[in-house]
Amino acid sequence: MIMKVKKPKQVKGPAKSLKWKDVRGKRCRPPVSSSELNSSPVMARMAKEHHASVKKKPTVKRLRNKAKPVSEVKNNTPETGVEKSHTQANGSSASMEFAMDNESNDSRDWKEYSESIQGNGVETSGDLDAVSRLEGESLHYCAERDDQQNHAVLVMQKHQTLCFRGKCLLTCLYGRVEVMGFTIEEGQQSYPLFSPASHCPLSIRALESSDQGRDDKAEASPVLRKYLQPASRKKLLKRITLNSSIVLLEPMETPLTRFLSSFTDLSELFNPPVMELMSAVLDTPLNGLGMVPLGSAIEGLRMSKSYKDALNLVVSACRGDMDGCVVIFVCGTKNVGKSSFIRNLINNLLNHTASVDYLEGDLGQTEFTPAGCLSLSTVRAPLLGPPFTHQCTPEHMIYYGHSSYETDLERYMESLKSLWRRRPRTRETPVIINTAGWVKGFGFQLLVDMIRFFPVSHVIQLGHSGVTQCPALTPEFLRTAHGCQTHPPAETALAEFTESHGPPRSYTHLIVQSEFPGVGHQGTARHQRSNEHRELSLLAYLSQLQSPDPGPIRPLHSLTPYQVPHSAVALGVIHCEVVPSHMMYAANGSLVGLCCLEEKVSSRGGAVLLSQTPICPCVGFGVVRGIDMARGLYFLLTPVDPSVLRKVNCLLLGAVSLPSCVLTSQPGVEGELPYVTTDYSFDLTGAGKLRVFKGLTRPSQMGAQ
Repeated sequence: MIMKVKKPKQVKGPAKSLKWKDVRGKRCRPPVSSSELNSSPVMARMAKEHHASVKKKPTVKRLRNKAKPVSEVKNNTPETGVEKSHTQANGSSASMEFAMDNESNDSRDWKEYSESIQGNGVETSGDLDAVSRLEGESLHYCAERDDQQNHAVLVMQKHQTLCFRGKCLLTCLYGRVEVMGFTIEEGQQSYPLFSPASHCPLSIRALESSDQGRDDKAEASPVLRKYLQPASRKKLLKRITLNSSIVLLEPMETPLTRFLSSFTDLSELFNPPVMELMSAVLDTPLNGLGMVPLGSAIEGLRMSKSYKDALNLVVSACRGDMDGCVVIFVCGTKNVGKSSFIRNLINNLLNHTASVDYLEGDLGQTEFTPAGCLSLSTVRAPLLGPPFTHQCTPEHMIYYGHSSYETDLERYMESLKSLWRRRPRTRETPVIINTAGWVKGFGFQLLVDMIRFFPVSHVIQLGHSGVTQCPALTPEFLRTAHGCQTHPPAETALAEFTESHGPPRSYTHLIVQSEFPGVGHQGTARHQRSNEHRELSLLAYLSQLQSPDPGPIRPLHSLTPYQVPHSAVALGVIHCEVVPSHMMYAANGSLVGLCCLEEKVSSRGGAVLLSQTPICPCVGFGVVRGIDMARGLYFLLTPVDPSVLRKVNCLLLGAVSLPSCVLTSQPGVEGELPYVTTDYSFDLTGAGKLRVFKGLTRPSQMGAQ
């Protein structure tokens, strides 16, 4: 039985997945007056509304007749200036306000505007087809700030891009824009954008209008009237041309960003890193909103031709008539861009379908959970930031307890199979399977096994420098390849996942060559190393313990824990061997997986210790804040809802540890820090952890089996 002094709010479960629908979202937050901005209850209400909107089932966007091709922001190429005739492109009667403007003043404004963006590669004659980067002086002509309402309105022409660092809330007021492959249209909800220094900067790109028969100025004028003062509205209205898009940018603070910024080492996480400071544009109407525009010297996501072709082919396949659902298997070596590719693919698919299933097979760089987890998630909202910005509870999760599966290959594969069995066979949602960056030796053999185990329809293999760092996983190669658990001849999918025992099914094999700077090498700058990414994801998960209301951050030691009797849950260590008498020492002050065993936990009055590692569902994570041996209690901090905690009867301790900043940077602690010691020597025999390798067979012995 689990007790707590205060019962947190219950979180609603994920909404049911939808099939292809023709629905368009109409949610948009109403403007807030300047007087209300100074009211803390109003700010609290806005934060609650935004927090609740994230949990709601998002509406599905209207479908296109065909899959939208993936495009890339091209390099800047200087073009000609703006033609004066654009000031009257849609007729002078479109807006009474516009008709009252003096034509000579308009011409001078357009001349200044064209001169400011001349070096940014804007082709302003015709339909403004050239790609340009909004930076420097150009932002002063196409963006206006309303200090009273603390937001900015940006007018973007077709194919213009804004690359930035920071965070903001984006609402498309008019036209269409694209972020990380996801199309945001007018009438849809606001979307949070995260562009921290730990990952590639985000870019907002304006798209061509879906309705070429619109009277741009007549329809844009009332839109601008809601968010800008007359002088600013009048200035931006002159910038409206055919295929213009208007976006609203607002500052954003969430429990996640407030919690991360409370740590000294992470206070500059959403600011440009040192290497980008020279390209940061610091004097624009957008500054002060939490975002810093970047100059053209800094690139956003760079997509090669094979990258775009693979995205287009998979999206087209998902919209086509396939026998069953599309199962996309993504693999590649470390630091080759698998995670970014998958996020881009998911966002492109969400332009056309309500949800995408995601099977996590990478223990070290997980997308929706802290490291050390295998999970099956249903993604219904776009991923407009790195993994730590969209941590959530998957539909099904198994805690493996380590950032690498090399210690126990069999448990890794059995865990993946267990997750796949939980997926409804009748669901026709596209499935994406992510894999680890271990593509040699046993890691490569496990890739062979996974392709045979799951009904894969597409294998996307990422590489760089013209090679894939391992053999190409083509259907022909798989006919003779040896895996860890399978040997040729083998079926494409196990009998338990297929309806018949026919010949092996074929699949489409695609090779994607990554061409971004630093491909194949781990980032060395601050916040860019893989271990730092894992810590960010775990801190993001712990930020759910904070209140959604604006206010000061509460350190973990000030929160009220749950009291869990020793006899109610079993305790196990899954990453190394620990003497039973030392189990409580190991668990105290550690992160544990909250799991559900099928067997009922029984005790004769003492603590229940596991002798073997189970494969069981995990519902979340907790921090063992303390252990009371006299009363037989664990003190547990966790954001998991109490209704779910009632099912938990097992605590699993793995190799995933709490970030050191949680223990060393707790405010309000006087004297010696708890759980922290410097009186420790690794030179002693047995001082380091004991690593146990299970189920490993040398590659030279595989042929003899």
